[in-house]
Amino acid sequence: MESVAKSRAWRAVVVLFGLILAGSAAELRAGTLLSPGPAALVRKSGEPFGLFAFAISHGGLRQKWFGMKQKLDDEMVQLALCDGDRENCVSPAALKLLAIVDQARTREGRARLGETNRAINLAIRPASDGADDVWSPPLSTFARGAGDCEDYAIAKMAALRLAGVAPEDLRIVVVRDTQAGEEHAVAAAKLDGHWLMLDNRRMAMVEDENARGYRPLFVLYQAAVMKYVDEPVVAAQRDNARTSLVAANEAP
Repeated sequence: MESVAKSRAWRAVVVLFGLILAGSAAELRAGTLLSPGPAALVRKSGEPFGLFAFAISHGGLRQKWFGMKQKLDDEMVQLALCDGDRENCVSPAALKLLAIVDQARTREGRARLGETNRAINLAIRPASDGADDVWSPPLSTFARGAGDCEDYAIAKMAALRLAGVAPEDLRIVVVRDTQAGEEHAVAAAKLDGHWLMLDNRRMAMVEDENARGYRPLFVLYQAAVMKYVDEPVVAAQRDNARTSLVAANEAP
């Protein structure tokens, strides 16, 4: 009994040490891109790309997203009012966006997502903000008739919410386009447990696991901004397990 107790105690120490290593490594990596600052680990594998992520509490990206989200919330109220009274709506941009929403409402499931992705890709002209990288709410983007990747993604999120998609099933994912060598933003929508990428660079939607050449960096939604991270300890354990399995199969 004493040896069993000692064995359990050692296992607990090893597990605790592993968690400390994982937390330390992740904290170190969480402060690299866009200087997000301190982070709190949120072990969620249900996000797009199925990777773990940290909820960041500081940094330029979080400040930019929450500043833009306040404008988005205001515009969602305006869009709802226009949606209920089209004749008295004084915003041409709102009416144009609502026309896309009307078409999406006639569809279900994947067709609703695809209709929104295609229509907004066609409605907005690609345009770079340059070094300023201004994130615009949907009515500003539609009034201008142009925007860059995150403006497409924000407009798609707004349109899908109006079309009846639950907010918890919508995300904006900031990725690294490894082929183009630049950061990029796409909208993501969950359907039947799978995340679909609504990308302004293509009309066809693909699931996150098939988004080749994209390395996920951040995921944005209503309540938080999270940074994707690798889990070095978990990855090492997985690699060790794979090595052990191969060795066992090759043993005489």
